[in-house]
Amino acid sequence: MSIMVNLPKRGRGAVTAQLSTRFALPAREEDGDWLDMAETLDGPAPKLRTTVTEEAARSILSRNNSPDIPFDRSINAYRGCEHGCIYCYARPTHAYLDLSPGLDFESKLFAKPEAAKLLRKTLARKGYTPAPIAMGTNTDPYQPIESQYRLTRQILELCLETGHPVTITTKSDRILQDTDLLAALAARKLTAVAISVTSLDPALSRKLEPRAASPAKRLAAVRQLSAAGVPVWVNVSPIIPAITEEWIERILEAAAEHGAQGASWIMLRLPHEVAPLFREWLEVHFPDRAEKVMHLVQSMRGGKDNSSDFFTRMKPQGVWADLVRARFNKARARVGLNNQGPELDCSQFVAPDRHGQLALF
Repeated sequence: MSIMVNLPKRGRGAVTAQLSTRFALPAREEDGDWLDMAETLDGPAPKLRTTVTEEAARSILSRNNSPDIPFDRSINAYRGCEHGCIYCYARPTHAYLDLSPGLDFESKLFAKPEAAKLLRKTLARKGYTPAPIAMGTNTDPYQPIESQYRLTRQILELCLETGHPVTITTKSDRILQDTDLLAALAARKLTAVAISVTSLDPALSRKLEPRAASPAKRLAAVRQLSAAGVPVWVNVSPIIPAITEEWIERILEAAAEHGAQGASWIMLRLPHEVAPLFREWLEVHFPDRAEKVMHLVQSMRGGKDNSSDFFTRMKPQGVWADLVRARFNKARARVGLNNQGPELDCSQFVAPDRHGQLALF
């Protein structure tokens, strides 16, 4: 049952926990009068807690043939993400589980404890051909529960053991816990890291990404990883019209000052249930400019909240998009950041034994 919430919950990004109706699930709301009576009789509702369900996954390496993204395989050891970023394009995946892409996505999490073992079996298959594995493409591999499960670290250990290239995208300084592995991988040209920074305003960050690291901590992670020899890029992602776009130049300047090698950007995308969730968020936090923000979003997406067409979904169109693109490219060139990631070495890969040892031949 979904619960209509008029005010944001402390430390959460989404405003509501409405179930998706995309798969013909009934949309239901609790009666306000009943809620008043329940609170009178039983007291306030319990605080929303994060829960983690362990998932017995059958496979861990996901493949794609999209022309819009630069990798063909990825790993997501977790479902859902406690960072609670309101703009997260992965939120709709919780609808497949009959859970809310809103509050459920950031509080009802799933972990795959066998992730590294499953990857070992995949890498050991006859005929497997290595190419960089992308981590952090759906949910953050360094969200808070990584401190408990250490699934990302286990995967990095396996990549180092087998000489397999891997990339990481995160908005958490928790990545510094694995500096030893990342430095060892980087020394062999087997890894690159991208850290997402949306603004330099901690108050805005708490609204957008309530349980992610502050912008200052993310930049500090850029500096420390770079000092350890790890190639680091900064993703100014997503850029939100009239909310975060004012920070573009300052983020790029800070990225260069902290040792980043390059930078990229992605415009806000609002697929499926993300669009209504984002609209709710705007009405709560920025009611004065909600209409303007959505007008600009639609101006770049053919008059719609989102465009899912190949070749255009990652390339916003229109005057405002062209202006942002020009600003970003000019600022990036001015501070000396690259616009392409490093080439990782796939030639070092040695297939492991399925049971934990490297093959000799």
